[in-house]
Amino acid sequence: MALSAMSRVRWSPLSSVSLRMMSTKSDRVKQFQDKIDLGPELGHFIADVVPTEEYEGKLKLEKGDKRLRLPPWLKREIPVGKNFSRLKSDLRGLKLATVCEEARCPNIGECWGGEEGTATATIMLMGDTCTRGCRFCSVKTARAPPPLDPMEPENTAHAIVEWGLDYVVLTSVDRDDLEDAGANHIGQTISKIKETKPSLKVECLSPDFGGNLSLVDKVTVNTGLDVFAHNIETVERLTPGVRDPRAKYRQTLAVLEHAKASRSDLVTKTSIMMGLGETEEEVLTTMTELREVGVDCLTLGQYMQPTKRHLKVKEYVTPATFDHWKQVGDEMGFLYTASGPLVRSSYKAGEFFIKNIVEKRQTTQ
Repeated sequence: MALSAMSRVRWSPLSSVSLRMMSTKSDRVKQFQDKIDLGPELGHFIADVVPTEEYEGKLKLEKGDKRLRLPPWLKREIPVGKNFSRLKSDLRGLKLATVCEEARCPNIGECWGGEEGTATATIMLMGDTCTRGCRFCSVKTARAPPPLDPMEPENTAHAIVEWGLDYVVLTSVDRDDLEDAGANHIGQTISKIKETKPSLKVECLSPDFGGNLSLVDKVTVNTGLDVFAHNIETVERLTPGVRDPRAKYRQTLAVLEHAKASRSDLVTKTSIMMGLGETEEEVLTTMTELREVGVDCLTLGQYMQPTKRHLKVKEYVTPATFDHWKQVGDEMGFLYTASGPLVRSSYKAGEFFIKNIVEKRQTTQ
């Protein structure tokens, strides 16, 4: 009896603790297994996409909402790398601006941080201050920006050749304060680049020059330009509230049509921002009208609010929806359709394909 009592005293408490420990361990294993079951599968990593079916956050802005939370597929790492630092240093030394920085592009780390020979920077000509005030754009604005730098065409050509690129994108601010809106300056820069390195393919994301089509010719004719880009930005209904009043939907279509007519071998390109409140029918109409004026390449990407002063995001469009619009664009006859949440009009992922389109078109002329 004494032994039995001692056994109860010694064993019963240990047995209770042991059971609790086993139960706790079993619960943790089950919780861990549940997390694994709910997590991404191998296909998600191979496809390099974040599974959207598990995302439970709101994708559409409703009345009373301040703003939407950023979904996981739009989050990017902080830019790092030797090429990133080198490009930034070179640009500062040559007094050049880039739309990558001024427009706060989410792809800057990927484009600038690429391996040698693949890094890309979209040079922004005519300074960093625009005469227009589009409600989606974070570039500085003023009625009378500083004078143009006469050395900019030469400095731009020098920098691009030093970087060893074979495809470059030039863009610019709007300069409505200048008599020619800066058309001659842009044309001179393109010509200087081509003189310095004839094999380099040049894309120009151009202003509309107030709808003066003769100024479009200063950019496209006798400059060696390979790709003429001018962004439609959004659907016609939303244009007045999104773009500066001087930037009109029909005017953009006319500029794109004229650029194509000015040179038969010229590739034309435009871009649509998604998530501003457009409907599916409106996007389809815009794409149809772009094909009717001969646009070759189209990019579609998610609008992201740069600061609290700018337009709010009305909707975060899912990767699956962007895939749908890529398929529609391909079926409509665009030579190249880039469609994705982080796609931008001058995103480097498209430049390889567009370069091939340019080269193929030039060899058949």
